[in-house]
Amino acid sequence: MATKTFTIYRLHFTSPLHVGDSRSDYGISLQTVNSDTLYAALTSCLAKTGHPMPADGDLGCTLSSLFPFYQKDSTTEPVLFFPRPMRSAQPILKDVTQAKKVKKVAWLDQTFFERAIAGEVLFDQNKDVECIRGQYATRQAIPSSFISSQVSQRVTVSRDMSDDAKPFYMDKVFFSDQSGLYFFCEGNTELIDQCLPLLQWEGLGTDRNVGNGFFRYEKSVLNLAIPDGCVQSMALSLFIPESREQWEQMTAGPNIAYDFQRRGGWITSPPDNTLRKNAIYGITAGSVFCSDSKGCFVAGRIVDLRPSIPTVQHPIWRCGRSIFIPVK
Repeated sequence: MATKTFTIYRLHFTSPLHVGDSRSDYGISLQTVNSDTLYAALTSCLAKTGHPMPADGDLGCTLSSLFPFYQKDSTTEPVLFFPRPMRSAQPILKDVTQAKKVKKVAWLDQTFFERAIAGEVLFDQNKDVECIRGQYATRQAIPSSFISSQVSQRVTVSRDMSDDAKPFYMDKVFFSDQSGLYFFCEGNTELIDQCLPLLQWEGLGTDRNVGNGFFRYEKSVLNLAIPDGCVQSMALSLFIPESREQWEQMTAGPNIAYDFQRRGGWITSPPDNTLRKNAIYGITAGSVFCSDSKGCFVAGRIVDLRPSIPTVQHPIWRCGRSIFIPVK
């Protein structure tokens, strides 16, 4: 086993969070944030600070997606959660009578995650199964619902008062105690450190103009034990392949599993904020592929989703570069 060190940022949300899904349904909010959404928010803040944007949209580092963590208070260590790999060649459970409970697990703390990527049996004994708290597997004493949501009714009022007010429902995500979301980086984080002081007040997600998505952040390091001699790797960010050849190589083998999402959305810079970006499909974090790499690596590309409309004069970067770690 080797140890890989990443720079990590923990976001403690001071207001509710709403992250729209692919259908832009206000009644449903995602509880995590994809790396490309975070990357786009950071590039927007970089432009607002007056810093020259890199010509290729590259901030100099690759980000993971935002994953949950639980922290009771400022004196306790946070419990970081990682996505459960979508596929494993090894059995994850010895006692099949507990299969229904284990099936619900989507997030692993660092101990369970390092066991998973090393190809070990995740839930070897009953005491391991007892560590399951809803979607989370951890030996730490945490509430299973430290991330909760609340749906409230709002109304849309016509600007010229010609139409009746139209009600709609909005789902807001809340984090208990000092919990929140975190991400880690591979590469030079100098530009990230310039963007985050503004982004914490700009906010993440939807409806930031009514107080959603504000946070404070902390920076530290993450030491992750990774296995040796692996022929597969797991994506920890949204991934857009660089070419058809790369995609064919990464999917040519056993124990491959992946999911994908349609990525697009609205342009946020005026006067074009009534227009939609072009759309592209990306592979989600947790996907497992073939790889001949002997350690962590970065793969994927940054694409420009600027629509073919004359008024849109600037590129709209969508980052599909992902951090990959070896997994057995």
